[in-house]
Amino acid sequence: QVQLVEAGGGLVQPGGSLRLSCAASGSGFSIYAMGWYRQVPGKERELVAAITSGSITIYADSVKGRFTISRDNAKNTMFLQMNSLKPEDTAVYYCNADRQWRRVVTASFDSWGQGTQVTVSS
Repeated sequence: QVQLVEAGGGLVQPGGSLRLSCAASGSGFSIYAMGWYRQVPGKERELVAAITSGSITIYADSVKGRFTISRDNAKNTMFLQMNSLKPEDTAVYYCNADRQWRRVVTASFDSWGQGTQVTVSS
C-alpha cells in the first residue's frame, strides 16, 4: 500500500495555472492506477482525472483541454497541471491510488488525505 501527500494548491487568478503534486511513499507505486479528485462544500467528491500504471489517461469533461495528469514513477510522484483555471475549479483537490482501475474511476476509497486547496479568484 502507498501513502499519499498532496501539495501545490493556492490562490490564483482566473486564467492562471497551478501544478499539483501527489507524492507517494511505500512500495509498488508504478503498478498503481491513480486519480485526482476534487470536492467543494456540500457536493460529492468528483473525479477530475485518472492515469493507469501504463499512463493511459482520462479526464472529466469539465477539465478536458485544460488539465493534464502525469506521473513520474522514478520519483513516486503524480502531477496535475492545471491551466486556464476558472472560478468553478475552486475546490479541495485530493489524490488517491489503487491497483484496481475501477476503484480509481469510481473513487471507491475508504480513506483520503488532507488534500490541497485550490482557489481561483480575482
